[in-house]
Amino acid sequence: MSDLSIELHWQRAEPVFATGTYSNAHTVQMNRLYDIAVDSAPDWGGDPENTNPEQALASALSSCHMMTFLALAAKAGWPVASYHDYAEAHLGKNPKGQMSVTRIDLHPVVRFDTGFAVTDAQMAEMQDRAHRYCFIANTLADSVEINIR
Repeated sequence: MSDLSIELHWQRAEPVFATGTYSNAHTVQMNRLYDIAVDSAPDWGGDPENTNPEQALASALSSCHMMTFLALAAKAGWPVASYHDYAEAHLGKNPKGQMSVTRIDLHPVVRFDTGFAVTDAQMAEMQDRAHRYCFIANTLADSVEINIR
């Protein structure tokens, strides 16, 4: 199996390192090519212009789900023309009382070539299969909700 990696770099900019005085802003590098500015979620004092880990988690799930759906749709002969998703990570306390991403909602919209259609039941089954086979979804267990549009 594959080992996949990123590089993360954080450097303190403030003269003193103490609670509430430092920035969490850092850079995550993907494939030694793409630098992504990352920070805490805005509710935790992060820069809203930067990506935050919770968004990155929702992005990873949405991307994985889409790629799994596309593979299954291609195998079934469904001529997918476009796929759009709006993914939303919800923060809250888990059953242990710890802050966590308690749920991620996906809202996929799938369009097909002209003249091709599937029933709502067929779409729901294919989205369910995509969820069951998605690596990231399998990592997150039961905290994903798929709302087909």
